Amino acid sequence: MIRILTIDREFGSGGNVIAAAVAERLGWRLWDQLLTDEIARRLDCDSESVAEVEERPDPAYYRMLKAFMRGSFEGNLNAPWLRPIDTDCVRKLAMEIQLEAAEAGNCVIVGRGSASYLANRRDTFHVFVYAHYRDKVRRLTMLGKSGEEAATLVETVDRDRAAFVKRYFELEWPGIHRYHLMVNSNVGDGVATEMILHAMARYAEAHR
Repeated sequence: MIRILTIDREFGSGGNVIAAAVAERLGWRLWDQLLTDEIARRLDCDSESVAEVEERPDPAYYRMLKAFMRGSFEGNLNAPWLRPIDTDCVRKLAMEIQLEAAEAGNCVIVGRGSASYLANRRDTFHVFVYAHYRDKVRRLTMLGKSGEEAATLVETVDRDRAAFVKRYFELEWPGIHRYHLMVNSNVGDGVATEMILHAMARYAEAHR
């Protein structure tokens, strides 16, 4: 029985929109912005600060500084110099919350390492949503981004996600073998939603 769906996505592919549609159709809880908000609540900070470091590694200079300060007496005295919100603490909480959500079941989790954290659960179905470069740029411009900004985001956000997965899971991203289904959102969000729901149902039937 499938109780959990993870949806990883290329930036600008509309994976978050499709995830929301699938969650609504299933009547399941959607862990997307909700996951960011819950991390922020547990860290007692604002959601924007969490979003800034989700699914991207901290800069190399920051990692070096943190390693130095953790290993020195002066570093312990000056620990407030370090950012209280960084990739390490956000990632650990993201994992903790996702494992809790998975135990509760009936949930759709968007990105944030979920395909890796829940890789060994037999009640989980993993989906990757992608799109052609020009379609990702077009979708972002329709959301109000300039053409230049949209192109930059498409080129950089997924690069950060790949670096995040490489650093924390020692895996290549996206790594197609980790997903049960790859969906090109160019078919349309509605069609992609139906494809995911159909594939989940057929997979569940085949593995009873």
